[in-house]
Amino acid sequence: MDSSLQARLFPGLDIKIQRSNGLIHSANVRTVDLEKACVSVEWTEGGATKGKEIDFDDVAAINPELLQPLPLHPKDNLPLQVNVMKQKRRSINSKIPAPKEGLRSRSTRMSTLSEVRITTQEDDMEVELPVPANSRKQFSVPIRRKSCIVKEMEKMKNKREEKRAQISEMRIKRAQEYDNSFPNWEFARMIKEFRATLDCHPLTMTDPIEEHRICVCVRKRPLNKQELAKKEIDVISVPSKCLLFVHEPKLKVDLTKYLENQAFCFDFAFDETASNEVIYRFTARPLVHTIFQGGKATCFAYGQTGSGKTHTMGGGKAQNASKGIYAMASRDVFLLKNQPRYRNLGLEVYVTFFEIYNGKLFDLLNKKAKLRVLEDGKQQVQVLGLQEHLVNCADDVIKMIDIGSACRTSGQTFANSNSSRSHACFQILLRAKGRVHGKFSLVDLAGNERGADTSSADRQTRMEGAEINKSLLALKECIRALGQNKAHTPFRESKLTQVLRDSFIGENSRTCMIAMISPGISSCEYTLNTLRYADRVKELSPHSGPSGEQPAQMETEETEASSHASLITGNFSKEEEELSSHMSSFNEAMTQIRELEERAIEELKEIVQQGPGWLELSEMTEQPDYDLETFVNKTESALAQQAKHFSALQDVIKALRLAMQLEEQASKQISSRKRPQ
Repeated sequence: MDSSLQARLFPGLDIKIQRSNGLIHSANVRTVDLEKACVSVEWTEGGATKGKEIDFDDVAAINPELLQPLPLHPKDNLPLQVNVMKQKRRSINSKIPAPKEGLRSRSTRMSTLSEVRITTQEDDMEVELPVPANSRKQFSVPIRRKSCIVKEMEKMKNKREEKRAQISEMRIKRAQEYDNSFPNWEFARMIKEFRATLDCHPLTMTDPIEEHRICVCVRKRPLNKQELAKKEIDVISVPSKCLLFVHEPKLKVDLTKYLENQAFCFDFAFDETASNEVIYRFTARPLVHTIFQGGKATCFAYGQTGSGKTHTMGGGKAQNASKGIYAMASRDVFLLKNQPRYRNLGLEVYVTFFEIYNGKLFDLLNKKAKLRVLEDGKQQVQVLGLQEHLVNCADDVIKMIDIGSACRTSGQTFANSNSSRSHACFQILLRAKGRVHGKFSLVDLAGNERGADTSSADRQTRMEGAEINKSLLALKECIRALGQNKAHTPFRESKLTQVLRDSFIGENSRTCMIAMISPGISSCEYTLNTLRYADRVKELSPHSGPSGEQPAQMETEETEASSHASLITGNFSKEEEELSSHMSSFNEAMTQIRELEERAIEELKEIVQQGPGWLELSEMTEQPDYDLETFVNKTESALAQQAKHFSALQDVIKALRLAMQLEEQASKQISSRKRPQ
């Protein structure tokens, strides 16, 4: 066989072959075996790749053009160069002799041979073989070695894909564990995972009772039927007897959901499993001994409407009053009264039950008769017209509670369809020979609406909300003054604190506040406001014990004043300052309305009192021999007096109308500022 044929055959070359059936077609050379003097070829037929081996003689017979000499080309005289690169980058050029000129063919299928560069680094070598131009589309010449950077990038890409697959699989598993029909199932999962990290030790009946002058505790109620129907989730966790977590749902800028777990520490924290008996044992029961020792005790129930205040105190219209704190405290009073150490004091038990609605007092045990609050010459607050009822047993007390609860004022708000809109105060008085020996005031406060009702379209609702918020703020300051032993107690800021003045002064005064919270996610904002209010009453660090090493951290007047000044000067934005000014105008208008209303009522009473005088004059004219001179004189005198009262009443009514317009304008400005937020 001519050596020119061997030089012409190389992988990637297209040649003609003859099949066993005589069919001649094109095929691609894959390998050249010089020892066996044959080539292996492949071709595609019917979508499948086929191959066979062909001897050099058969190739030459079918492809005679491979034996013909090629025309000379300027590049054919150039030798093939092999460049070898070693560690020291030394280059060695080796020349491979070109085939003989006489053996080259004039075929137009063959293209010129190009230079081949062989690059070797250390033990690796890459050789680029000459390939015809028409076969380069089918045959990829050399495959260069990948660098380390490319490999590392591929590894990182594979790791990312694996991690994404794992996260996707984890989300699918979590979605299967939770009901996707729940609108907040993702928050529920995060809360469950957080609770799994808590070491829970809830309060039990066997825990010791710790006595405090100011006791602040919190009670969490279970989810009610409405919340369960809406598929709301529980965002409150009570891991221990004094610690509470609020899992506030949040959204990042990219709409990623996350939880902000806020911790609060109180003297006692009760979860949804705690009964009224447990609540009473740790809150109001220690206060009963105080009134037998000649002191004053007060227990408040505070919280959002529908959070369980009335249920805890036991004054609900459709509730068994014997299950509340009112009745439990009454039973303990009679038990202690019959003990030998108090039996000789000759104590008698009296009860009163009144409500404070819109800054006015009404006796719930006397057909809601209106009461007046005045100070006597000794600066003691007296409630004129309030009836005290003597009771001899706990059953008598329960009857009084039922009577008073049926008369209590309630109304519809945005938070509750049947909300208690008044502060109900049930008092147990111990009298010895007519003098007050001790007094226990149990107060079911009106629902705190966070000031939202002050922007209502209804003036009556706005006035109710403003008065409730005003009294709650005054109550907080009075309790703080009691805890700090301040010389001045601002009890005149509201009717509620004015009536309870004697409970805030004196060394033998004790107070307990029970903050009621709703666990649903829709009530999260109001729950946080309730907890912040209670936390301001008696501040405890979440990392310190309620009664232990660190005392209750009460703010001093200087700290409070400096923080208030910094808020006004530095931290308030322009919008907040405007809103604050509108709120101040609203409160001033409300105060003015209250004062003018009282003056108008007084003037009206003066006019009504003149009614019998006019009737007397009318009867005088019925007499056949009445004195005309006397009739004229009395009529002129009555007209002068009435004209004076009518003129005064007219002036008061005009001022009252102006104050109402200012209040409505301020309320609209507050609403317009709150709406975009």
